[in-house]
Amino acid sequence: MIELDDTDRFILRALLRDASQSAGAIGRQLGLSQPAVWRRIRRLETEGVIKGIRLRLNAEALGFGVTVFLGVKLARKGQVSLDDFERAVSAIPEVQTVEHVLGLYDFRLRVVARDLSDFERVLRRRIMTLPGAGDVEANVLLSEERRPGPIG
Repeated sequence: MIELDDTDRFILRALLRDASQSAGAIGRQLGLSQPAVWRRIRRLETEGVIKGIRLRLNAEALGFGVTVFLGVKLARKGQVSLDDFERAVSAIPEVQTVEHVLGLYDFRLRVVARDLSDFERVLRRRIMTLPGAGDVEANVLLSEERRPGPIG
């Protein structure tokens, strides 16, 4: 585990708010030079604290107005491997995330669809036809607030 000081935490919070900020812009907020901030960011990347920078798309603006969290329990665990199911479900474009979880279900999926009838089509024709797909539980997202999580 890496030791983080207040400056590292400030940089991480700034990047969580807007990852497109330059090291110079963050440095001006901190009273540090651009190279000093850049070196700290590189160290945080090298140490694995920063795993990458992602672009978040607005699914609703792209015509996908429904997000569903789907719990999937494999029907035949011995006959179909978890890896095979994960690989197959990851190939479905509407499936945004695939998480192998411990609990009642084996996988938790985040699925986007244009509307509920489109989700039903994706569920019936794509997800439920996958090898090993068994019981499912769907939870429709009503609203979402993203939190950055704890920073050391």
